[in-house]
Formats: sequence, structure tokens, C-alpha cells
Amino acid sequence: MKISILTTGTRGDTQPFIALGKELKQLGHEVKLAGFENYQQLVERHDLKFHPIKGDISEISKEMAKRSIKSNNPIQFFTSFRKIKPLIKDKQMRMQEDLYEACDDAEAIIYHPGAAIGKFVGELKGVPTILASPFPMGPTEEYPALIFYQMKFGKKFNLFTHKLFEKGFWMTVKPSIRQYWKKHFDTLPESFQNPFSNEQTEDYLAIASVSHHVFQEPKKNTRWFGYWFLDEDLSSWNPPEDLQNFLSEGRPPVYVGFGSIYDDQALETTELVIDALRKAGQRGILATGWNSTEGIEGTEDMYFIESVPHSWLFPKLAGVVHHGGAGTTAAAFRAGVPSFVIPHGNDQYAWGKRTEELGVGPSPVPRKKLTVDNMTEGLRGMQREGIKSNAYTLGKDIQLENGAGDAARYIDSFLQS
Repeated sequence: MKISILTTGTRGDTQPFIALGKELKQLGHEVKLAGFENYQQLVERHDLKFHPIKGDISEISKEMAKRSIKSNNPIQFFTSFRKIKPLIKDKQMRMQEDLYEACDDAEAIIYHPGAAIGKFVGELKGVPTILASPFPMGPTEEYPALIFYQMKFGKKFNLFTHKLFEKGFWMTVKPSIRQYWKKHFDTLPESFQNPFSNEQTEDYLAIASVSHHVFQEPKKNTRWFGYWFLDEDLSSWNPPEDLQNFLSEGRPPVYVGFGSIYDDQALETTELVIDALRKAGQRGILATGWNSTEGIEGTEDMYFIESVPHSWLFPKLAGVVHHGGAGTTAAAFRAGVPSFVIPHGNDQYAWGKRTEELGVGPSPVPRKKLTVDNMTEGLRGMQREGIKSNAYTLGKDIQLENGAGDAARYIDSFLQS
């Protein structure tokens, strides 16, 4: 069966869908993945067909990262999207067109929540559609929606936050779909309404890339089988010799990386991190995606690296300090090492809090409040025996899951029926 997978967003949003696509291809399906042009080589390296969404996601991501730092409550989360609309208005229309074209010969459509046009294209063509979220999504009374996660007011409130998040997310993606559909069809889809709350039918399914060991699955509307990890083939990859030497020459270091988060005080952040690591008695591996080493002296106990496969590096570490992105959080959980989350905005606060609740890391410290002293305290707390033991156990549990494979088999069964 020909399956089109529609993704939007950064590499972290795209990788889980590549993993899912690979598993579906192994089951005999012909898979095409639509993503931003930046990720064409990544997708094709995994032997999937690629349909480009025209435009450079890096500039959009940089602007969104700037605004996300200011988003530490649900209202600011949604207003940050509205404020960026004037900058991406033309890109949104072009993106809807590219996503629509990616479904030209599709016999089934899998779509990221940000590519909700897939639901309506599927209805138009009369083919099954599958909502596939790279983060927990679905109504439940057990915990609030991620952007409301710091607000705990009971089960009824929890359920309300999920409905509110779904409605808010729909209001964010709805205008560009409406504009595209009106322009090309002079009307709206027959069922042009929130597509995120639907129950499973014979032609609709919802799944998410989440581990049962991290969040409990909602009782209805969506299923999850574990994280959809994309593991690179490392058989022909050799880690830098100086990195291997650094790892072998002393006690396991701590990794510090804040992903693609924009930092207009990168030098100061780097100095703060190094001071805290040294004060805590830790060696460090610092990712340079968010900082600059220029002007930093005396880094013999610090290793700077642009990028390295997390699946290879993380298990070798004493811990991982990160911003709380969903993908990095999952990778740290699976590695079985402690995490210390320094959230910058949006759902990162939820992942920081969940890390603490699971007992695999200390209390998160928001970037706005980060100091040498409280980062030192977090680094020391990360090495408590209880936290190390919990992290090891969680890692073993997640390693036993085959999230992408099981999700693909569930999709295959659904399509066959």
C-alpha cells in the first residue's frame, strides 16, 4: 500500500516519523515522507521516498526558539504562534500545497498534528487517515496536557486541559488550511472541524510516540506502544579519536546540550555551565549548537562537540543536562542515566517536571532562573544513588520496547482490516 507520511517542524519532529516509515516499509508498504527540504538527505539515507516542503525551517525555528523562551504558561504558548504568523504567512500557504501534493497517489495518510490537512485530504480521496503525534496527545483524567502540566487541580481539570490544548492547537493550524482549501476548491472540507478528538473508526486511527513507562495511555481515542527511536547505522561510523580519549581518561563526564535553542548570551551561558560543572566536580561534554567556545580558556576538563549520536554517547555518561525537548528527553530516559532539565519554554517545563516525578532527575531549573549555584546543586542532585538507580531501571524498561515496530504493525493491521 502507498502511504504518505506528513511531518512538520524540526529534526526532532521528523525523526520519529522516519523510524515509523522504515518499519512500515519493512512490512511491505511503499512509504513517502513529506518534510522540510533541510531533511531530504536524512530521509533518503534511510531509504524512504522524500517529498519536500519548500523553505528553510532553520530560520523559522530560530525565531520560534526566541519566542519560546518567553512562553512559560499556556496563554503565552499560543500567543507565541500568533505573533510569528506574519513572518511565515506565505510559507504556510506553500506548505499546505506541498503537503497536499505529497498525498497525490496515497492509499493511506499518516499526519503530524501540525499537518492536519492530511485528515481532510484523506476524506476527500476516500483513504484511511492516521493522526500520529510525536508527543503525548489524547484526552485523559490522569494528568494535564503538557503545556498545562504545572497546573494540578484534579481529574476534571486534567481532562479539560486536553480538550483546551486540542482546540488551541486546531485554532493555530486551521487558518492556513482554510485559506488553501478555499483558494483551490472554493469551499471548505465537508467535516472542517477539530480533527484531534475523534474516536477510532474504520478509516481513522490515532497513535503517539510515547512510552507507557513515562505516561499512562489514555483510555480511548489514541494508542501508543513506546517511543519511535530512529537509530542510525553506526557500523561505518567512527567517533572522533579525541572524544574517545576524553571519555577514557577520567570519570564519566556530564553532557550539556540545549538543542537548537536560541541564546543571545551564548558566551555567558557557556561560562556559567563550565563554572557549575567544575564546582560540582564534574567533567563535561558541551554541545556547541547553542554556544560558542571562543574566548573560553582552560577547558582541559571540558570537551566541545558539534554533534554526536545520542544513542552512542548517552549510555557512557554520568548524566545528561538538556533543555527538555521531547526527543532528547526520550533518548536520556532510554540511556538509563540521570537527567537534569533546564527548560527554556513551551512543553519543556512538563518534561522537566516529569523527569523529577519519575525519580530520574532533580527538580528542573528554568533557564531564566539558572545560576552557577542552582545548576551546581542540580548536578550534585543528579548523582544521588536513588536517582541513578531509578534512571537505570527506566532505561532497561524502555529498551525492551519496540515502539516504532509495534506501532507500524498496529497500523498495518488497521489498514488490512
